[in-house]
Amino acid sequence: MRASWSYVRDLDEYPEGLRRMWILAMAVLAVLVGSYEAQIAPVVPLLLADLDIDLTTYGSVSAVAAVSGAIAAAIGGRLTDHLGRVRLLVPLMLLTALCCLAMTLVHSARDLLIVRVVLAFVDGMALASTAPLVRDFSPRLGRAQAFGFWTWGPVGASLLAAGLAAATLPAFHDSWRSQFVIMAVVSLVLSVVIATNIADLSPQLRARIRQTERTVVGTVDATRRARGRDLLSQPRLWAHAVGISLWLVLYLTLAMYGPAMLVDSFGVSTAKASAIMSAFWVFDLVVLIAAGRVSDRLQLRKPFALGGTLAAGLVAGYLAVLMGRSSVSAGLLMLTGALLGAALAVAFGPWMANYSEDAEDVDPRLQGTAWGIFGFASRAMAVLVLLVVPPAVAATSWQTWLLISLVCLLLFVPAVFLFGGRWRRGPG
Repeated sequence: MRASWSYVRDLDEYPEGLRRMWILAMAVLAVLVGSYEAQIAPVVPLLLADLDIDLTTYGSVSAVAAVSGAIAAAIGGRLTDHLGRVRLLVPLMLLTALCCLAMTLVHSARDLLIVRVVLAFVDGMALASTAPLVRDFSPRLGRAQAFGFWTWGPVGASLLAAGLAAATLPAFHDSWRSQFVIMAVVSLVLSVVIATNIADLSPQLRARIRQTERTVVGTVDATRRARGRDLLSQPRLWAHAVGISLWLVLYLTLAMYGPAMLVDSFGVSTAKASAIMSAFWVFDLVVLIAAGRVSDRLQLRKPFALGGTLAAGLVAGYLAVLMGRSSVSAGLLMLTGALLGAALAVAFGPWMANYSEDAEDVDPRLQGTAWGIFGFASRAMAVLVLLVVPPAVAATSWQTWLLISLVCLLLFVPAVFLFGGRWRRGPG
């Protein structure tokens, strides 16, 4: 098979395995850039003070932007199946860099709303191309590990934004606008690097992606138009979408409110809470790759999704118990956070591979559409968490919300039994 390259120099001189690794690296870098462009958390206190808006107004703006991103993910997923991954990704990445520069023109809540909604829409559409691109260049024998690397993008973006803000804000007299200038420059440079080093498969070849080097995924009638409703008619795809949306409630709570939850529940300092969350993210990153590698070697997905979720449920339950104690050491909290991050990672990478393979078995040409559905569901759940958590915690406690998140996590368990794939090695 020969690939139809676009925006890229001729890579045919390199071995196929090296080309595939290079394209996967560019896809992961694209996720990092796209996620970095959406980062605003490190400068929120400065921005709120300068624009004279409160946290409630900021939360409303963030929720509306998340809705915009959810809609864009669904649209972008469908478009990437028709236009090709790279043809959609590269121009949109360059456009998001310009949107970052537009943030420097914000002087009111209305301006903030307009720019964040536009940025979220463009960014959501661009990122919808990245997961299908990872799938295109990763056979099933290595897909869980490849998606584990893909997940590094959002986490790495948080670390990159926080690190650059800490290093450069003093030099720019704590001007929050400086961070968006830096963000635009970094994004523009990396976008050019990606544009000149990334490749796409032609639509015809995407319809014939191989399960392994020897076995074709399935027979697709290339004369029949790929239809998104073919995915929506599959109960297992609905099980994936609903199940992972519920699973994400706990993850999103930790990602958005983890430090605040620790400060309020255990009385630790902000710096200590950040250190505890760092343990969560570091173990999550490491285990994503390790669990993906083992899942690929065994060619099993569902046992990892189930086992990791149950383990995360036990650790989250223990964390809820700790919230009822009068005194808890920072070391115990750090260990608990690390175990929770590891358990969630065990489940997530193999689940992504499972979802990709189940969608692929319906029609290999609909990967973009499938990941657009995931993008919509995950962003819609982010909106719900943004809107529900503050009033829910104010009315009850962080312990109560953690238990609600735990129930949502465990509702993922019955969905696993509806997924495709094997429970043990061997046929059947």
